[in-house]
Amino acid sequence: MADWVLHVDMDQFIAAVEIRRRPELAGLPVIVGGRGDTTERAVVSTASYEARAFGIGSGMPLRIAARKAPDDAVFLPVDHEAYEEASDEVMSTLRALPGVVLEVIGWDECFLGVVADDPEAVARAVQSAVFDATGLHCSVGIGDNKVRAKIATEFGKPQGVFRLTAENWFAVMGEKRTRDLWGVGPKVSARLAAHGIDTVRRLADADEAELVAEFGPKMGVWYHGLGSGIGPSVVDDTPWVARSHSRETTFQENLTTPDAVETALRDLAGRAFDDCAAEGRPVLRVHLKVRYAPFETKTFGRKLAAPTSDRDEVIRAAVALGATLDQEREVRLLGVRAEMTMPEGGDPADRTPVRGRI
Repeated sequence: MADWVLHVDMDQFIAAVEIRRRPELAGLPVIVGGRGDTTERAVVSTASYEARAFGIGSGMPLRIAARKAPDDAVFLPVDHEAYEEASDEVMSTLRALPGVVLEVIGWDECFLGVVADDPEAVARAVQSAVFDATGLHCSVGIGDNKVRAKIATEFGKPQGVFRLTAENWFAVMGEKRTRDLWGVGPKVSARLAAHGIDTVRRLADADEAELVAEFGPKMGVWYHGLGSGIGPSVVDDTPWVARSHSRETTFQENLTTPDAVETALRDLAGRAFDDCAAEGRPVLRVHLKVRYAPFETKTFGRKLAAPTSDRDEVIRAAVALGATLDQEREVRLLGVRAEMTMPEGGDPADRTPVRGRI
């Protein structure tokens, strides 16, 4: 018997939930985003596989998606409550399976820790259990650690199973671009490329000291290890604790004055603070996200003098960040993220790094 990590990822989750309650949409290009109105400013939350065949993907403006979509495409509004309910169904089903440890890492994905001689059989049993309970399909990656299991899932999609371990890591991943590694985004891959590191194999063979000089002592070592698929192997069933709460909005008409920006920031910061206050945890840092017209996005933050539970102080910090924006440019999106102190025992610092978002 051996220890395995399984990564369970729901296939086209949001679109699948919509199709589950509207079976007549099966087989059609389904795009979910905003209020489902392609004349408004919003982005695609997810697209069905049929829609992806037309080049439509998450994060794409709905207006562009509408131009790419065929005549029979269906655009739907985001329904957060429905997706949360479906997620709870999936996770409850997995949590009830015998002999597994569950670590939830998102609405539609989780890690399972299992002990088995035949992890593929366990993976297929997981798929069957989820489908029987929810009518939703999932893909399962099998690995000897979280990194390899997470990456393996992409080779199993949709509705498949794939195993990725130290034995076949370089055969499968060696010539892949660094961008294909979990946790390596476009900015990091560009910085790696500046050092002549453009493939997974080259990252594994790179001089660790050079990476440490570029990314720092923690992340430099982490990225070097990613080249060989090295990562944590312990599945942690400790309940996930949020590090921050954020609110953002895309404006149907660009904000063109400092007063309009300040008004929006006061509202967003107040709502983000209220989410933190509901958990009874002070705020220690405030982050601002801005998207200038036509589509340039910047993020930056400010550490408060001390952790605070004062709503007005958090709002003032957000407004002060807003005062540093380029007043000559029109603003199409604003977001405020309030970062909280972590409760004792709830520090996620040792968890697997993932790409951040506001």
